Amino acid sequence: MARLLFVLLIGLSLEATGVVLLSKGLREIGEPEKLTLTEIARLLGRGVTNQKLLAGVALEAGFFGCLLYLMARADVSFIWPLTALSFVATTLLAKFFLNEEVTGLRWMGVVLILVGAGIITYSEKAKFKPQRPLISDRNPAARGH
Repeated sequence: MARLLFVLLIGLSLEATGVVLLSKGLREIGEPEKLTLTEIARLLGRGVTNQKLLAGVALEAGFFGCLLYLMARADVSFIWPLTALSFVATTLLAKFFLNEEVTGLRWMGVVLILVGAGIITYSEKAKFKPQRPLISDRNPAARGH
């Protein structure tokens, strides 16, 4: 379990950083002035040479590799919801590195994501706790035998 959480933490860090770099890179290459083939080709050319954009794509690929590892070793219903924690990290990075304004309502959403992740993690731990046998299972006399 500790190894899974460690790989998840690495993956979430890769994803959050990748998203921020993608955003920075996309802002640098700009938007199309007109939607023409020439303009799209110009933007593609700028995109494939933008180091932030390329680094963001590489980090997202690393996250995907971590996700494949995790999904091969644990329940999807456990792993996939925990990937929502990347929204928490991404919000923090957007606030402090992209200087985005994050409203109180968005912070409330971040708190809800944290609560949900906590519940999911608790449910995984609870899944492995041995159940105490019922009285009738422990005592054959109580079953009428």
